[in-house]
Amino acid sequence: MAQILVVDDEPKMTSLICGTLEDAGHRVTTTTDPAEALGLIENHAYDIVITDLSMPKVSGMEIMEAALTKGGAEVIMMTAYGTAESAVRALKAGAADYLLKPFSFDELEHLVARLAQKQKLSSLSEHYQQELKARTSDTFIGESAAAQKVKELVQKVAATDATVLVSGKSGTGKELVARMVHELSSRRERPFIAINCAALTETLLESELFGHEKGAFTGATARKRGRFELADTGTIFLDEIAEMAPNMQSKLLRVLEEGKLDRVGGVDLIDIDVRVVAATNRDLRSEIAQGRFREDLFFRLNVFPIQMPSLAERREDIPALAEHFLAQQRYRHGTLSDEVKSLLMSYDWPGNVRELRNVLERAIILAGDEPLSPEEFSLEAADNPIIVESTSKGVGEKGLESAEKEMILDALSRAKGNKTEAAKLLKITRRRLYSRMKAHDIEP
Repeated sequence: MAQILVVDDEPKMTSLICGTLEDAGHRVTTTTDPAEALGLIENHAYDIVITDLSMPKVSGMEIMEAALTKGGAEVIMMTAYGTAESAVRALKAGAADYLLKPFSFDELEHLVARLAQKQKLSSLSEHYQQELKARTSDTFIGESAAAQKVKELVQKVAATDATVLVSGKSGTGKELVARMVHELSSRRERPFIAINCAALTETLLESELFGHEKGAFTGATARKRGRFELADTGTIFLDEIAEMAPNMQSKLLRVLEEGKLDRVGGVDLIDIDVRVVAATNRDLRSEIAQGRFREDLFFRLNVFPIQMPSLAERREDIPALAEHFLAQQRYRHGTLSDEVKSLLMSYDWPGNVRELRNVLERAIILAGDEPLSPEEFSLEAADNPIIVESTSKGVGEKGLESAEKEMILDALSRAKGNKTEAAKLLKITRRRLYSRMKAHDIEP
């Protein structure tokens, strides 16, 4: 849907054009006074201006110049007195196209549709193209009960237009779930636009979300469509929603409730049709109790909640996730060894899936052309005590700490002081060995 201004000193012509374009779903403003048109262009934002070329007092060329100076509009010139020269002059001056009266209203409708689509694609180019590149065949990998529950919830809500609130710790895959909701919905061919609410100041966030008009503030040299407009008929992902300032929360709530927005510095309300998926790593009910988050906005977002499990809550999925990330890194040694899998599954992963991916990337760099081994992984879990089997003789008498120290000394003795070989005998990493040696005051 486009915002269109029609300027023609013939009332019948403006009425016919208005009826045709409104039937096609556009919002149309008409005037038979070209001087009034100049004021409308100055004070309102139009996507397309359709103007007659020959009019008294103010010409179509002046109308076009005003529209192009204001910025953001495509101009269609029409005239009953068209010549090749006037057509070329209008096109050179910046007209998007040229219609000779009498013209087919089907032709006009198709031309307007093409220009509206072209304009939207132009605005989308930076954001939407980045999103298209980001799309992969990734899904929420895992066969654990926790992973299956997330998949089932996504499948159910994707078929609707319900607002989704994804909660969970950082790195659990909240944006991936948002993309899955979009890709499995009827909006899959439309834009998916993501924005991190924590990454921008309140003023910049308002402009990014809702757009702004030329001159709305210092530096606003041209009209800009916001993320909500770019996501029209598609999905917008509002990450870190709890970081949004109270004033912005109020403005967002109004947009969600009314399905309309006005750009910063604008006066026209713009209809939008957007599926909203929000995400947070905070407890929003606690944020409400502390006065940091609006309760009414919470209930507007929490239509369909999805709670993301931490990686520690689905350890059995770690090997599959690890091998998925390795395939993305073009790891050429096949599956991971049982020793590495055991190491990865024994770690708590406070950074969740994101940490797992980063650790694997680093390990591949350290391993070079060799297969991954425990030595390439630097995990904080290395500070955990060595687990001593219950069959160890004398554990009950000596205690766990003493038995662990004896195991380390025995391994070092058998390995003739070689720390790497001693670590292999103990089935731990070399870093973990050094850590436990330090804890027991064993000289390196």
